[in-house]
Amino acid sequence: MRDLTVTPVQCELIWEDPQANRCLIGDIIDALDAPGDLIVLPEMFTTGFSMNAVGNAESPGGPTHEWLLALARERDCAICGSIAVEADGGVYNRMLFATPDGISHYDKRHLFRMAGEHKRYLGGRERVIVHWREWRINLQVCYDLRFPVFSRNCNDYDLLVYVANWPQVRRMHWRQLLIARAIENQACVVGVNRIGADAKGWEYAGDSLVIAADGQLLHDPLNAGGAASVVLDGAALEAYRESFPCALDADSFQLD
Repeated sequence: MRDLTVTPVQCELIWEDPQANRCLIGDIIDALDAPGDLIVLPEMFTTGFSMNAVGNAESPGGPTHEWLLALARERDCAICGSIAVEADGGVYNRMLFATPDGISHYDKRHLFRMAGEHKRYLGGRERVIVHWREWRINLQVCYDLRFPVFSRNCNDYDLLVYVANWPQVRRMHWRQLLIARAIENQACVVGVNRIGADAKGWEYAGDSLVIAADGQLLHDPLNAGGAASVVLDGAALEAYRESFPCALDADSFQLD
């Protein structure tokens, strides 16, 4: 399996201002010498974690869809992050995965009830794994991180990607759970979070981690803003799984 270069973008977000956030993130990406294979943006990167679902929602194929697709084609890479999207008579917190060939999506399954997300957004049902440059990538959003059964590796992915607005008050949970997901699933993990404060007064510490399948931290910017590219070693991942095949002893289960 080839190497995959991932570029987490850790930044502040401007509250409920999609155009300003697209410009801000675009400037960060433009400053990169090369974006690599996959750029990862935070959860709800156009608005912040707002419960104004209807007011913020875009239609499928809307301006952010078009912006992501144009970036992917211009940079010859994939780019992903979540936004509010109107569909099926409601609004989803939808993670978009854009490549030069088009856009796939995953709808957040576990909605954060402590903020009332389950009252404002529709919950997704489907587990979504996309294929990009020889890597199988499992798409997840924020609160999904707390539910390991949903992300259990059934020998069907190599990289687990979480996008989040995870508050600083629970940063220890974020960091430890990301590392646990890598170790228990023998998969690389990328978790991208925002920094700064939102309009509700919540502070965000960032901690956008890139983690090897054995739990080793490959990238840990703490609270620094910006973007950096990190290489995931495909051959090392395969060798580690072969040398320590604990997946052969995993319990079988079926997700309802």
